Amino acid sequence: MLERLARELEPLASDTAPTGWCVALSGGADSEALLVALSQLRRWSRWRRVPLRAVHVHHGLRPEADIWMSHCRSVCRRLRIPLSVRRVTVPRTRGTSLEAEARRTRYEALAKGLRPNEWLLTAHHEDDQLETFLLQLMRGAGVAGLAAMPRDIAFGKGRLVRPLLRESRAQLEAFVHTQGFAWVVDDSNSDERFDRNFLRRRVLPLLRERWPAAARVASRSALHLSEALTLLEVLASQDLATVTVDDGLIELAKLVKFDAARQRNLLRHWLQTRGLATPAAVHLERIRVELVAARRDASPSVHWAGGEVRRFRGRLYAIRESATTTSATAKTVRVRRAWHWREVRRFELGEEQGVLRLVSDPHGSLSTASLPAVLWVGVREGGERLALEADGPRHALKELLRVARLPPWERRRLPILFDCKSGMAAVVAVADLLVAAPFRATGKSKGAKGRLRLVWEGRFC
Repeated sequence: MLERLARELEPLASDTAPTGWCVALSGGADSEALLVALSQLRRWSRWRRVPLRAVHVHHGLRPEADIWMSHCRSVCRRLRIPLSVRRVTVPRTRGTSLEAEARRTRYEALAKGLRPNEWLLTAHHEDDQLETFLLQLMRGAGVAGLAAMPRDIAFGKGRLVRPLLRESRAQLEAFVHTQGFAWVVDDSNSDERFDRNFLRRRVLPLLRERWPAAARVASRSALHLSEALTLLEVLASQDLATVTVDDGLIELAKLVKFDAARQRNLLRHWLQTRGLATPAAVHLERIRVELVAARRDASPSVHWAGGEVRRFRGRLYAIRESATTTSATAKTVRVRRAWHWREVRRFELGEEQGVLRLVSDPHGSLSTASLPAVLWVGVREGGERLALEADGPRHALKELLRVARLPPWERRRLPILFDCKSGMAAVVAVADLLVAAPFRATGKSKGAKGRLRLVWEGRFC
């Protein structure tokens, strides 16, 4: 088993050597087998200098959770391997399965604790791959889902590696037993209300009775599908380059030139590159069809858990869910906050809106001498007006933003700087887009000390 494990790790390390190994240790036979095997593998010269540690995620969902944690500590003490415990709270979200929420929470905790270029190694094995393959099949998954669990992917600050996908559960239990280790058993694994447990206890014994090599065959199919997925991603990347404009927006007139299958493939890839969760097939089809068919003067949108796509002026915008929430919040929260910018050049907007910074810049549009000592930061309330040129007319901010072709949801959340020292709120600047004439740098504002540039960092797409 050590030789097989070494063969799995060798090609991965030849690309980028890890700064360390971190094993996700549950206390079960699978993760214990991986930890014991890696501790022995480090005696080989190739891996001797690779630091090894373990992490245990304490969900607190079962009465035995503390016992499992104590068992993991005992195993790590025996192996002289450092262990960290991460306690998490699993949300009970209505409409989602507890199993799925626990998995999501666990991976979030593991990702946060991963060090730069460190590998998180999990003990998923051949039987897990078969179960995942069948579960995805029953959910009507496409190529990405049926490719099941990849051997390695980018994860957190490092990589997630599954080096035991060619090992069976029986092989791992036998290895742990021969090494003189015991393991804990989660009684919830016998609860057939969970889909995976039902498969494991009812369906897989029948499959193996007829097809003993079912797990190996399914793993081979998953590998073929993984290769097909890679090719689809290459095609999607090439197609996406032909339809995107500006900051990754999709031009609908160019998108509709592709057939339906390539549109769906392109849209899935686009949403992934924008950091959004992949929507279900029904939502993806609504994006593809409804946003194209809506009236020309409409601003249609499709929302799902994790994101939203909107159409504006013939282009598609991908918006993270929290950005949509922030836009709605910005409509009701009108409290302006003081920014003593001469003392602190950085201002946290909060609500995941990002950060404002004032930086010295010889080409900056703000005059240092004209700015009041205290700037007030808020959002649009309606009725704001400003002149863009000295002695020029005052324009309604609403009209200026419309002319700038800014999407309506973006206009509602723009941070605005105000000067309130005279008792009247005068607009100083609108995000990093507009500067009012009284505060604009002129030819007299020479050098970096006389000019400032307003930077808005961390803004949502």
